[in-house]
Amino acid sequence: MIINFITIFPEFAESFTTFGLIKKALKKNLIKFNIIPLRDFSNDSHNRVDDKPYGGGPGMLLRYEPIKKAIDSVGNHPYNIYLSPQGKKIDKDILHKFLNIPEITLICGRYEGIDQRIIDNHIDEEISIGDYVISGGELAAMVMIEALVRRIPGVPEDIDSILSESFEDGILDYPQFSRPETINGISVPEVLLKGNHEDIRKWRRKMSLGATFSKRPDLLKNVKLTKEDDKLLKEYVDERKNK
Repeated sequence: MIINFITIFPEFAESFTTFGLIKKALKKNLIKFNIIPLRDFSNDSHNRVDDKPYGGGPGMLLRYEPIKKAIDSVGNHPYNIYLSPQGKKIDKDILHKFLNIPEITLICGRYEGIDQRIIDNHIDEEISIGDYVISGGELAAMVMIEALVRRIPGVPEDIDSILSESFEDGILDYPQFSRPETINGISVPEVLLKGNHEDIRKWRRKMSLGATFSKRPDLLKNVKLTKEDDKLLKEYVDERKNK
């Protein structure tokens, strides 16, 4: 998979490649990461790529021409993604779609954003990481890349652990515990200590459903629950009522 990263802060993007799963994916040649400094495509003697918006208003806007040149420099017509709070909120379905695209280009906005003519004519999809605004698209792009790369087989040590995380099947993850068995008088749930895999599976499913019910009930509207799920969720609710 080829990921192109258009930014006015190439050093910021470079630092991202030296840690964790991104570094591992690059080392294994499972991804290729091209950092494209937007200022390289400026026709201004001071390498400026922004200007005041027509019609007035606060702030500056990244101009059409340098962004278009940066996009054209990639070639091969990759899928162009603009990181924007106005975009579709990223989720596992969008990530799955991107995994099947061999080359993507991420355009990182700054200031008040980018010239609308880029969005209308050269962007395939706008993507958001949430309903809030941050200083620029770089951090949002990094969040997206991290979420994407960790789903590539061969990048994580255990792909099954990735696929069982929160949101992968539409619900939140179950609670997990490690050593010591008891600390400050608080013990690990007994079911996890007995080694009965079927009981552990049911307990984990019940706790996942319960966590979703308690913290993100909106997610359950989009999940088709089995008869067992209904039973486990009822058990969870009843247990909480009796506490």
